[in-house]
Amino acid sequence: MIASLSVKAADPSKGKTLFQQNCASCHNVFKQVTGPALMGVEERWSDKKLLHQWIKNSSSVVASGDAYATDLFSRFNKQVMPAFPSFSDADVDDILAYISETAAKGAGGDKGKGPAGATAAAGAEEGGNNSLLFGIITLILAVVALILMQINSNLNKLAADKDGVAVPEPVPFYKNKAYIALIILALFIVGGYFTINGAISLGRQKDYMPEQPIFYSHKVHAGINQINCLYCHAGAEKSKHAMIPSENICMNCHKTISEYGGPDLYTAEGKKVNGTAEIQKLYDHVGWDSKAQSYTKPGKPIEWTKIHNLPDHVYFNHSQHVVAGKQQCQTCHGAITEMDEVHQFADLSMGWCVNCHRTTKVQFADNKYYSIFEKFHQDIKDHKIDSVTVEMIGGTECQKCHY
Repeated sequence: MIASLSVKAADPSKGKTLFQQNCASCHNVFKQVTGPALMGVEERWSDKKLLHQWIKNSSSVVASGDAYATDLFSRFNKQVMPAFPSFSDADVDDILAYISETAAKGAGGDKGKGPAGATAAAGAEEGGNNSLLFGIITLILAVVALILMQINSNLNKLAADKDGVAVPEPVPFYKNKAYIALIILALFIVGGYFTINGAISLGRQKDYMPEQPIFYSHKVHAGINQINCLYCHAGAEKSKHAMIPSENICMNCHKTISEYGGPDLYTAEGKKVNGTAEIQKLYDHVGWDSKAQSYTKPGKPIEWTKIHNLPDHVYFNHSQHVVAGKQQCQTCHGAITEMDEVHQFADLSMGWCVNCHRTTKVQFADNKYYSIFEKFHQDIKDHKIDSVTVEMIGGTECQKCHY
């Protein structure tokens, strides 16, 4: 009876899903990215309730005047962490449990081993699995096994000849039907594996990073200068499309900003970029003369290369996710404020979207969009459920995205 009344233990597996969906674009357990490294985060806060409040709404903790929160906010250039009001205390505990478990694995299960173990674990976490290495080793071992079988056959023939036993000549490797059949079967399996993987990935372009006509750094604009995403992509909260901003939006600032004075810019290949020259490219497109402070010639469109594409049979609405779903840009686009050249962060596959819908909790409180779901509102009041996921309101039904 006592056991049944105990508090439910945190679930690191659920925490991992929540972390990857909501936190991974800005945080890493072992190293600093957009935000601080999270290993030992619970020990850094004197009050766990305050840590919960920080994760749900960091601005409220800063406003309360807490010394540690204020210092943390200042150390990261006063960049506001996205609020997660839909998180329950159990969700936060699950995330913290995942962080603790990952940190422990990074230290080899022994925190006394220091950061070396943590660094190794970080590499394992980020580097993916070693399936390619295992495949190469398996192939090498298979070739060695075939060679040893051929050597064994020849040795048996030599031993039989010495004893005067008549043994037919061993069949050469390239004429042995069993070997040929095994090789064909292996090629069929390997070829089939890569063919299926290629077919599954057809039309996806994760990590796609095309060269744009003008080097535009989101890190400089949205990160360092903290320009709100919706200032340029105004359609994200109003329509299906986020909208590529028109040149006049750029010129709202660059009529007066004609020279670049920020940190050095580099392409993905390591080539240094002249920021002032890139601003001049903008002027050339719009026909602006910075000395005369006027438009002196007709403009021409900037031919940006679109990065994020969905198949024609898929319906996706930005405003529904941004306004009704209260999703942050980083959920789908990754750490956009750290990108000089934008690349596609997620594969945007159906499985990726469906998994997000299965784990993401909608914000029912004070959200008129969900007012029609009276049963769920009543179930929450009656404490039958503590939250509602997108899946529960039909977010995994085929016709939601395909019709």
